[in-house]
Amino acid sequence: MAVLEDDLTLVFSALADPTRRAILEHLARGDATVSQLAQPFAMSQQAISKHLKVLEKARLITRSRTGQARPCALDTAHLDTAVEWIARHRKVWADRHDRLDAHLAALREGAR
Repeated sequence: MAVLEDDLTLVFSALADPTRRAILEHLARGDATVSQLAQPFAMSQQAISKHLKVLEKARLITRSRTGQARPCALDTAHLDTAVEWIARHRKVWADRHDRLDAHLAALREGAR
């Protein structure tokens, strides 16, 4: 379980930055090079490369080597792991909320 938590920490840390989320949205439309990813942002290719390293470490993207270019591609496997974690915890939170609602309703009925 510790490895899963570490992977999740990397994924959530990577997703915490709006630029990285925008990069992932761009890659959801198709593979792109660093220069293509840098165009929509007021950032240097070096700054985008730093964001890409974070995304790569979280295993949210892959980079291949095609001649001189290193196109980036979205890799959703670890994103799916985070989605599953959220879904699992959402159910726990919803169950607790339902129990609280029932308890509050019982208190209101008792006060009448």
